[in-house]
Amino acid sequence: MANVSPTRGDITSHPDASEMRERYARMLGGRDVALVDGPVFLLGLYCAVSPWILHYTAGQPALMTHNLIVGIAIGLLALGFTAAPARMYGLSWAMCALGVWMIVSPWIVGESPDTGVVLNNIIIGALALVLGLMCTATAARSAPRP
Repeated sequence: MANVSPTRGDITSHPDASEMRERYARMLGGRDVALVDGPVFLLGLYCAVSPWILHYTAGQPALMTHNLIVGIAIGLLALGFTAAPARMYGLSWAMCALGVWMIVSPWIVGESPDTGVVLNNIIIGALALVLGLMCTATAARSAPRP
């Protein structure tokens, strides 16, 4: 009679073990900055709605439109980081550029903005810059070496 009792063998003896290991590494390879995706999305969402939260829609119409567009752009970057991380983390530098732009935009786009508007954009810009630097550093660290 054949031995049908379940035995626990070592997976390393499996003929496809190396292929399975490589496939598993490829599957998880681009998810090094997964914890940054959520905060980046929330930052974009807040940037888009901040003119209505801080009530400067009537006093700064150009800055209102600007923050809405930049907030949508940050949110789309976050969705891209989540959906296709291996392709999108190359655009992490764009988060840094958007952060710097948000810091200087009240004086370029706005018309004599008050302190609340300036602080709002500086905080959003600083957070975008920090999150972008985190994404860039992690993407550079996990990039394949030639």
